[in-house]
Amino acid sequence: MTNEENLSSPAERSLARHDVPDLLRDDVRHLGGLLGRVLEESGGPELLADVERVRELTIRAHDLAGAEGTRALQEAEAVVEGLTLERAEEIARAFTCYFHLANLAEEHHRVRVLRDRQASAMTEDDSLSEAFAQLESELGREEALRRVQALEFRPVLTAHPTEARRRAVSGTIRRISDLLEQRDNDHTGGTTGAENDRALLAEIDTLWRTSLIRAHKPTVLDEVQSALAVVESTMFETFPRVYRRLDDFLLGDDAGRVEPLARPFVSLGSWIGGDRDGNPNVTADVTRAAAALAAEHALTQLGRAATVAAKTLTLHEQSTPASAALLQLRQRQGQLDADLSNEAETESPGEPHRAALLFVAARVGATQARNADLQYAEPEELEADLKVIQESLVDSGASRAAYGALQQLLWQVRTFGFHLAELEVRQHSQVHAAALADIEAHGIHGELEDSTREVLDTYRAIGAIQQRYGVRAARRYIVSFTQAPEHLAAVYTLAEYAFGDGDAPIIDAVPLFETFDDLENSVDILEAMMTNPVVQRRLEENGRRIEVMLGYSDSSKDVGPVAATLALHSAQARIAQWAERHGIALTLFHGRGGALGRGGGPANRAVLAQPAGSVDGRFKLTEQGEVILARYGEPTIAERHIEEVAAATLLQSAPSVEKHNTEATERFASLAARLDATSRARFHELVQAEGFPQWFAQVTPLEELGLLPIGSRPAKRGLSVNSLDDLRAIPWVFSWSQARINLAGWYGLGTALAECGDVELLRQAYAEWPLFSTLLDNIEMSLAKTDELLASRYLALGDRDDLAELVLEEMRLTREWVLKVTGSEYPLAQRRVLGRAVQLRAPYVDALSLIQVRVLSVLRREGQDIDPEEQAALRKVLLLTVNGVSAGLQNTG
Repeated sequence: MTNEENLSSPAERSLARHDVPDLLRDDVRHLGGLLGRVLEESGGPELLADVERVRELTIRAHDLAGAEGTRALQEAEAVVEGLTLERAEEIARAFTCYFHLANLAEEHHRVRVLRDRQASAMTEDDSLSEAFAQLESELGREEALRRVQALEFRPVLTAHPTEARRRAVSGTIRRISDLLEQRDNDHTGGTTGAENDRALLAEIDTLWRTSLIRAHKPTVLDEVQSALAVVESTMFETFPRVYRRLDDFLLGDDAGRVEPLARPFVSLGSWIGGDRDGNPNVTADVTRAAAALAAEHALTQLGRAATVAAKTLTLHEQSTPASAALLQLRQRQGQLDADLSNEAETESPGEPHRAALLFVAARVGATQARNADLQYAEPEELEADLKVIQESLVDSGASRAAYGALQQLLWQVRTFGFHLAELEVRQHSQVHAAALADIEAHGIHGELEDSTREVLDTYRAIGAIQQRYGVRAARRYIVSFTQAPEHLAAVYTLAEYAFGDGDAPIIDAVPLFETFDDLENSVDILEAMMTNPVVQRRLEENGRRIEVMLGYSDSSKDVGPVAATLALHSAQARIAQWAERHGIALTLFHGRGGALGRGGGPANRAVLAQPAGSVDGRFKLTEQGEVILARYGEPTIAERHIEEVAAATLLQSAPSVEKHNTEATERFASLAARLDATSRARFHELVQAEGFPQWFAQVTPLEELGLLPIGSRPAKRGLSVNSLDDLRAIPWVFSWSQARINLAGWYGLGTALAECGDVELLRQAYAEWPLFSTLLDNIEMSLAKTDELLASRYLALGDRDDLAELVLEEMRLTREWVLKVTGSEYPLAQRRVLGRAVQLRAPYVDALSLIQVRVLSVLRREGQDIDPEEQAALRKVLLLTVNGVSAGLQNTG
């Protein structure tokens, strides 16, 4: 398990061998060698030999071109066919463990590089400081500062069935990562190295022996806890660290002794526990419980941070006298609880600022315990007390104490409040329509359907959450498949029904435009929405702010990835122009997935490619599934990701960037129209072919994925596989990626590029048109994760040679033309780090794919005739391969 140099061609192997940094190569080899020892100890030399045999054959298949490569893959296939089901399961587990180890080694190396750059004070091209410098040069310092202080980045965590990894596995991987870091820090050798190896072997043995798959589907609250664990372990400390770095740059030598110029610009959101569209497991009670869990984490962290900050305020009253406002605060604290105030005084003799902050920490704890006499009513009340302490320190000359740990605490309060992440509700427009029809037929007090009562209870849950944790905790209500202004009006009508004459919660209805037709009609729907009196009232209250969500995945499933990308870009431009006409501060909410077929890829490059006026310093997107851990699971990487996206959000509205994007869009408009029409026709030729939905379910693990315990959400919205209309876009993408085809990410582009035929024009567009270059780069990465030989094995599971040939022909054409336009020898040849990561994994993913095809072929061939016990064993192996392929390909759903 250590020959990580083997790649898909001699040229690629040579380049990757040159590219792999020595430290990373050493880590991968070391971890692979330790895994080999664990396999031998656990299953004997026979298990290790079988693993090595399959590995060597798939590597050889990758190394050899043409007929020789095909024969090598056939030989590997024959070996896999001859394995017992038990041995196939062990081999699948071994390769999956290897991927987890290789992934963490790469993450560890990325952190190592980032820390080295920070230590040497290297400035990244896409850092916030560089973005500010460019804005300052174009607009002047005053305007650049105004834009920095108005900056908003809103990542929204969502749970989808793409994160196949168990939390127990994640914990083991994190411990192995810690041991790798310890190995670096100790420069291990001798006894220390042996000790580190012993600990690594123990953890890798645990990883091998821990079930890599869940026994049962996770509940919604399980998914909430998984996300909150990431927030607690990294985000709570990382966000203020980013603010601090920005402030250090803006203030220079004055940083830390004058009031910060940096404002908290990250606002975390969550759909986990609020998104009920297509997920019957999300109920009003679950929404309340999710909000309570998040608040518990927020208050725990705030109480801990306040206590830590208090320990730093050991400034004596003789050197740092209390202001009149601080003395009044201490008096009020004594009136609230004299014993607690005296205890703080005793612990902080002659240290009034420390005593005040200790009491504040105790009040945060009381808020968590719901002690009505002592709790804070809202986070703004807590912030006011902290400001009194801070201003007293400044007045007495202790500005460094005022703007140190205490400032970090203030940033955390402003960022997380008492709710940690705003819980956003989402529901399908047709559910609202059915509820309104039910109420109109039977009256609000009549015999209503359970689904109608649940809709009304959802509003009451929002009201309860706002009362307990503040309006910021839950006010956005996203309407899936918004196709008419009535769908937005229904949100407010139902709220009135839920509360009668009582006070309804503050709600902002957010339209979600998902299909191609919805995107085309978006401005008309928004224009009609403006006539709603509730919307007009909210605009007066919130500074004329409106949010609009764009769905990447369903539009791509509707018209194909190329046409969807162009339609989304056009819709954004038109919505931004509409907002400008109405004097509205627009936030576009991008429903981007981690997978390329769902709008994935580097978020910062995507931001910079948006049309003029569509960002305006505000960027909001979904962060889902495996992307949450990949981007936020490690503090240094999380910090880098936030800074990259924030910098791009700032830069996107720079005059030079807006001018470049606008001119490029106009210059290549006719090319865009040709690509749109041709790619869409090619996509529809495939997906609208008679019998395509059934064939799709045959050649991918779609139906099996719906039965697997990956996520709490069903794979379909209730319809059979006879229709793609109500198939969720996530399993659509996930299934194609598992089949090594990734069709959702590229299909139709090859035909469109070939129809254009003008290589020079296309190369000019790639060089000058940001939207086109981003599209091609993402598709190039998607193609790098496909494999024609493996894809043909999956396609052979169906009985439609015509459709199979359509897919393979388009795959070849797309690869040929993308490489022609980008000037690459093979996919990702010019993106060395990413290309290396993909190529190093490819042969190992192939081994898992062969096992998965074997299982699927049995299930397809024998179907319901299989003995239930054998069927369960087959599905277990299948899920192991799903888990392993996900780990190997990384952005899969």
